[in-house]
Amino acid sequence: MTWKHGHSRAVRKTAPNGYPRAMSTTDQRDLGDSDSPIEDALEQAFNRMVDEGTQRLHRSWREVLVTGFFGGTEVAMGVLAYLSVLVATDNPLLAGLAFSIGFLALLLGRSELFTEGFLVPVTTVAAKRASVAQLVKLWSGTLAANLVGGWLIMWLVMTAFPKLHGQTVESAQHYVDAPLNAESITLALLGGMAITLMTRMQHGTDSMPAKIAAAVAGAFLLAGLQMFHSILDSLLIFGALIAGNTSFGYLDWLSWFGYTVVCNIVGGLALVTLLRLIRSKDRLKQERREADSPTGRPR
Repeated sequence: MTWKHGHSRAVRKTAPNGYPRAMSTTDQRDLGDSDSPIEDALEQAFNRMVDEGTQRLHRSWREVLVTGFFGGTEVAMGVLAYLSVLVATDNPLLAGLAFSIGFLALLLGRSELFTEGFLVPVTTVAAKRASVAQLVKLWSGTLAANLVGGWLIMWLVMTAFPKLHGQTVESAQHYVDAPLNAESITLALLGGMAITLMTRMQHGTDSMPAKIAAAVAGAFLLAGLQMFHSILDSLLIFGALIAGNTSFGYLDWLSWFGYTVVCNIVGGLALVTLLRLIRSKDRLKQERREADSPTGRPR
């Protein structure tokens, strides 16, 4: 006879005749190591997200801006690697792998990229561990700081590496000259989905090699397949504008950026975050009840 201990109670997993007991909707939570209504692996990932999201959403404006600024500078270093490999090989897939330097810097440096702020912060707000106003502060501050930090590093890159000017302008034109059609919209939706999927994979494990693999995979999808990403591609466009001799200006960038950032948000929220919230619906209800209790659950 097999017994499993979860918290202060013991649950028998076999029937009296020795055969496995039939699973029902009422005892699914008894099959894992905890009383959570979701699987143990999902419970651990959920707790990681809510714990991290609570800390991120309770940052001050200074912390949000500085963390976002660093995020922009680190992604810009990934853009430098991307352009360098693209010039040398003319292969966007290899260049996409080189861009993973930027995502690895984000991961190991604990900085913030605007499009990483979908799954974790939204889950935290849904769990009532932070407010919508705090989410807006995180999004707006991180987005602005990403662009400022990225522009600064791209100015340095274009000044230091004149040989990259031609490739930067060519790469930027792929995005800023794209017409607003079904192809552009779906590329931006997939871009938001890809970066949020990378975040989901990284929060689904405690293994650093696995987190690094997720960062490389995310870079390959976004940069290697030239999906539309509001921050990454904006830095390419900034580099081209700094290099000069372009057929477009900052207003053209703003027009492209406007629909791209909206589609990134929709892709990240609707295609990954919402599905994860639905999957963890019962656990979210439990978390919200605890948040509404007089004592709450300490974080």
